[in-house]
Amino acid sequence: MLQMTQKNLHTFHIPVLGISFSIDTPLKVARYGISSVVSIVDDEIIEDLRNYYCHKNNIEYIPIKKHDNDSRAKRITSYLNLLKQLVEEQITHLKTLDFKEGSDLNKYFDLLPNLSALKIEYLKMLEEKDSDKQLLLQKKLINSIVAGDIDVNIMAKVDNPGLSKSGNQLPDEFSEALSALRGFANSNLCSSVVISAGYNPRLFNYLSNFQAFYPNSQQNLEKKIILKVSDFRSAMTQGKVLAKKGLWVSEYRIESGLNCGGHAFATQGHLMGPILEEFKINKKSLQMELFKICNTYLSENNKNVFNQIPEQRITAQGGIGTAEEQDFLISYYQLDGTGWGSPFLLVPEATNVDPETLNKLGNAKKEDFYLSDASPLGVPFHNLRNTSSEIQINERVSKNRPGSPCYKKYLSSNTEFTENIICTASRQYQNLKIKQLRSLNLSEDELQKRITKVEEKDCLCEGLSSSVRINNNMNIPHNIKAVTICPGPNTAFFSGIYTLKNMVNHIYGIEKINYKLERPHMFVNELKLYIDYLKKKLSDCWDSMDEKQEKFYTKFKENLQSGIDYYRNNQQLVLNNSKATLDLLANELQLLDVKKIKIVTT
Repeated sequence: MLQMTQKNLHTFHIPVLGISFSIDTPLKVARYGISSVVSIVDDEIIEDLRNYYCHKNNIEYIPIKKHDNDSRAKRITSYLNLLKQLVEEQITHLKTLDFKEGSDLNKYFDLLPNLSALKIEYLKMLEEKDSDKQLLLQKKLINSIVAGDIDVNIMAKVDNPGLSKSGNQLPDEFSEALSALRGFANSNLCSSVVISAGYNPRLFNYLSNFQAFYPNSQQNLEKKIILKVSDFRSAMTQGKVLAKKGLWVSEYRIESGLNCGGHAFATQGHLMGPILEEFKINKKSLQMELFKICNTYLSENNKNVFNQIPEQRITAQGGIGTAEEQDFLISYYQLDGTGWGSPFLLVPEATNVDPETLNKLGNAKKEDFYLSDASPLGVPFHNLRNTSSEIQINERVSKNRPGSPCYKKYLSSNTEFTENIICTASRQYQNLKIKQLRSLNLSEDELQKRITKVEEKDCLCEGLSSSVRINNNMNIPHNIKAVTICPGPNTAFFSGIYTLKNMVNHIYGIEKINYKLERPHMFVNELKLYIDYLKKKLSDCWDSMDEKQEKFYTKFKENLQSGIDYYRNNQQLVLNNSKATLDLLANELQLLDVKKIKIVTT
């Protein structure tokens, strides 16, 4: 089992959830020692939340206006500093409470895993009959209380240039990703930035501008770097890029390509089990190689060097759903922890999901969760059917006004019809694109198919940020109240709404959440998602597959088969009740003939 340090009390964290679902989660869970990740992509909702929490806590609020100098970075810095201040106040208050049933002080220790040294001490204190001894144990426990980390997430590829009030492009350091990084780097937090969604050379280079990411005289890092990766190769490649700048990767978060929430960055058929096995085998060699490269740079540039290999955690997330899977991942693959994301969307104590969407999410059927083309980024996006956002899209289409007004422009990337980048979910783009399609003399079926694909794009900037406004009765700019939510497919197995205690106890096997559907092992479920994904891709290019595509999908199928062989040769990797499903999926894969582009179903 994982040996927990004082700072690492829990064996799980809550990953970033959309733009706003976890944007204030630290204020809800950090006082219980639970770490979570805040999105810092949207500085407008961040500024509005700072206003909200300042007034709620009687703190003076000084606005940072949109066109103030370096406003994006300053807004992020101010909000993160506020989160730290409020969490510290929560911890201070927690330490003044008495140990009694139902108190937050008891809850702090009740939520710990049973094998935690602190939990054992806490249970010992509760059993102690001698009042003096009990008081000494209570003081020791109170002194051990620490807050969970307030980490932040930056999507590397969401990095449009910053614009002045007059619309002129600003220097590189004012781009979206670089400004967000600067906002975090200038904050008072001693935590980590999670870089996700690929490699951005400009962002990686910019990290070296901040001393906080380099070791101090005690070889400690004030601020740390976490990379979210899909396989070992990308971990090694990106780790080396940073090490050559003297920057240490303190954690790799391995995420399933398809069995996750939000955007889905599918691998070429590489499955979670074999990926984790590669990390397990090569973990020490990875650390040693990066350590040598990193220290060489630090030494040559007269910076503090590491006397020994710094901590480098390996964690996994995406589709974990049972205590058995949690324990197995940590024990067999020697992971340092896990990430539980989408299930926490069903925990109002931890995240922001408005009541209407929460009710739909808690009562959704398996077929209501699907992989969509809704994202303007052109990346598959996990979605829930019949949300207020989907209803809004359909209403706009029925009124012959497809697309959304585009106010924030974070996901703008298209220059097909305009000199300046615009968003494919915008009304401007969709009108231009549909007009073009109508001029191509396509068959009615083909025309409607292409138009539907255009109209499916959703305004994620507004949809993913509106829920927190609704929950807190905040002002909703432009009266755009529609909510988009991005739960992973694993959410389909959960039913109803849970308390924080329900979910944490489920993770640690203290109590068990009953599933509404029979649930295969997470590895088997991921395999099914990949086979379904391959089927769809082959169907999409049924009449137009070229040699390059054929080579790609042939390798994709080979990698899936290799993953199946790995599971079959390691029977302990999947639960016994999943073996029959694994065999069915293996047969289904064999019936996919890439060269003939023919799909035969069982």
